Amino acid sequence: MATGTSTTAEHLRAALDGPWRAVREQARTQLADDRFTGDPDLDLKDARARVLEQMRVIAGMGYPERGFRPENGGTGDPGGAVTGLEMLAYADLSLWVKSGVQWGLFGGAVENLGTERHRDYIKRLISLDLLGCFAMTESGHGSDVAVLETTATYDPATQEFVVNTPTPSARKDYIGGAAEHARMAAVFAQLVTEGKNQGVHCFLVPIRDENGADLPGVTTSDDGRKGGLPGVDNGRIVFDNVRIPRENLLNRYADVAPDGTYSSEIENPSRRFFTTLGTLVRGRVSVGGAAAAGARVALSIAVRYALARRQFADPDTGAETLLLDYRSHQRRLLPLVAKSFALAFAQNDLVRRMDLVQRGAEIEPGAQRSLEKRAAGLKVAQTRHATRAIQECREACGGAGYLTENRLVTLKADTDVFTTFEGDNVVLTQLVAKELLTAYADEVRDLDALGWVRFAATMAGDVVRRNTGVRQLIQTLRDRNDESVDEGDLSKRDVQLQLFADREDYLLRTAAHRLRARAEDTGPFEAFNNAQDHILAAGTAHIDRLVLEEFVDGIATIEDPDARALAETVCDLYVYSSLEENLSWYIMHRFMSVERAKAVRRGVNELVDRLRPDALTLVEAMGVPESMLRAEMLHDASVFDRS
Repeated sequence: MATGTSTTAEHLRAALDGPWRAVREQARTQLADDRFTGDPDLDLKDARARVLEQMRVIAGMGYPERGFRPENGGTGDPGGAVTGLEMLAYADLSLWVKSGVQWGLFGGAVENLGTERHRDYIKRLISLDLLGCFAMTESGHGSDVAVLETTATYDPATQEFVVNTPTPSARKDYIGGAAEHARMAAVFAQLVTEGKNQGVHCFLVPIRDENGADLPGVTTSDDGRKGGLPGVDNGRIVFDNVRIPRENLLNRYADVAPDGTYSSEIENPSRRFFTTLGTLVRGRVSVGGAAAAGARVALSIAVRYALARRQFADPDTGAETLLLDYRSHQRRLLPLVAKSFALAFAQNDLVRRMDLVQRGAEIEPGAQRSLEKRAAGLKVAQTRHATRAIQECREACGGAGYLTENRLVTLKADTDVFTTFEGDNVVLTQLVAKELLTAYADEVRDLDALGWVRFAATMAGDVVRRNTGVRQLIQTLRDRNDESVDEGDLSKRDVQLQLFADREDYLLRTAAHRLRARAEDTGPFEAFNNAQDHILAAGTAHIDRLVLEEFVDGIATIEDPDARALAETVCDLYVYSSLEENLSWYIMHRFMSVERAKAVRRGVNELVDRLRPDALTLVEAMGVPESMLRAEMLHDASVFDRS
C-alpha cells in the first residue's frame, strides 16, 4: 500500500477543514463509532428505527444545540451546526437527512419564523422530545412554492386556523418524518383571513398523538421504498379541516389578531414571501455540503483502491500495473479530486457568510440576498459534482464497486435526490442567472414577468466585473503584466480567472440582448422561455467562476510552502479540466485558439501525471478517516499483492 506525506496532508486538511476545524476533528473521532454505521440489510422499519436511535445519541453529544440561539437553549453557532451535521454524511446519509429535517428544517422554521411564544417547542425539538417534519412540498407543486394549494383559514369565532387540503394535488408529499416518526409538522399554507388570501405562511400543526396514531382530520401515508435513504421515513399528509390555535402561526413576519385582522411590517406580499424563504437558507447550504462530503467519501475509496489494485502486466517488467498508473484512470479520478478541493474551499466561505448573517454580525444591505444566490449556486455545483463523481468512482472500481459492502452504490443511491430537494438544480441555476441579469437591483424583486424582462433587457456592459471583486482580484494577480489573455501563459492565475470571467460576462450580456430582441415582438413568457438555455448557461458560468475565486482565496490561507505548492497544482488541474469541458464554447466564441485548446488538453495530462505521486496525500487531505470508509474491497483478495 502506498504511503502519503502526512505533514503535507495535515496542512492541506487544516485549510480544507476551514473555520470550524475543531468541530470536524471532534466529529472524526465521535462518528467513527460503529453505532453510526449504516446497515443496508435492514428492512425499512428497522432502518428508520436505527436512524432515530442514532439521532438520540447525536443529541446527547451536543450537535443540535449549535444551531439554535442561546435564549432558545442553544449555543448560537450556526456555522458549527452546519459543519457538525455535514460530518454525519461520512457515516450514513440517512442519518444526515433525518437530522437535517429535525434540527435544520423543522427546527429552523420554528426558530427563524416563530417568536417568543414558540420557544418551548424549540427546547423540546432540540432534545427530540418533539419530533417534527417540514411540510412545504405538495404533490402538485414542488418548486413553485408561492402557489401551494393547502389553506389555513382563520375563524375569529373560535380564534383558530382551519388547515385544509382542498384538492388531491394539495397533499403534502415526500415529507421526511411524515410517514412514521413526526408528531408535528411545520406546514406551509395560504393564509386566508377576512376573506382575503395573504399568501404562504408557516403554521405548526400537530399530526400524531404520543402513540403514533394520526390525529382527527389528519391522514398520513408512507411514500414507500425510495431509490436510497432507507432510514428516512418520507410520507404524505392530507388535512381535513384541522383546527389549530391562532398562536400556532409562526408570526415573526406577519400576525393575525384575535378578531382576524392581518398585519405585517413587510407590506409587499412578494417581498414578505421571499423574506420568509430567505431565513431558511441554511437547509440549502447544508445539502450542498453533505453532497460534497459524500463525493469525498467515494473518491477516498476509489483512489485508495486504485493505489492497491493491479491489473494487466507491464510487458517490460512482467509486473502487474497499479490502476492509478494508467493515464485514463488518473484522468477519471484526479480532476474530480481537484474539484472536491475547490468546492470545499467554496463551502467554507459560504458557511462563514451564512454564520455572519444568521448571527446578525453581517448587516450590509443585500447580504442576505447575496447569501441566497451563492447558496443556490453552490448547491447546484456540489450536488452535480457528487452525482458525477460517485458514478465515476463506482465504474473505476469495476465489479467490486457494485457490491453494497463497498459503499459506492449506497452513496450513489443516497445522494441521487440531492439534485432535486432543497431546490431543483435547473430552477436554482435559473435563479442565480436572474439575480445576475438584474444586477442585484432591489426594485426588480417586485416586478411582474413583463417588468422583469424589460429590466433585464436593458442590462449590458461589464456586468461581472462591475458587481464583483473579480476585476480587482485579476488586477492584483496580474500586477504589471499587460499581456492579453490569448498572449498570456495559461498557467498564470490571472489568465485563468480572466477566461472564467470572460465566459460569464459574455453569456450574461448576450442573454440580456437575446431577451431584449425577443421581447420586442412577443410576450414576456415567450421571451424568457426562448432564452432559457442561454440563461442557464450564464448561471453555470457564474458558479464556475465563483468556485475558482474561492479556491484561489483558500490557497492563500495555507502557510506551509510544500502544502501550498501542492494546492496550487491541484488548482491548476481544476482550471484545466474545467476549461477542457468547455473547449468548444471557448473556440466557438473566439476566446481561445485551436492551438491553445490543444495546450489545455496537454495540460490536463501533464497535471494528472505530476499529481500521481501525491494521490494518497490528496486523499488524506480530504479528511475522511480510513476508519469511516468501511469499504471491504480495500482489504480483501481484490487487492492482494501478487508481486
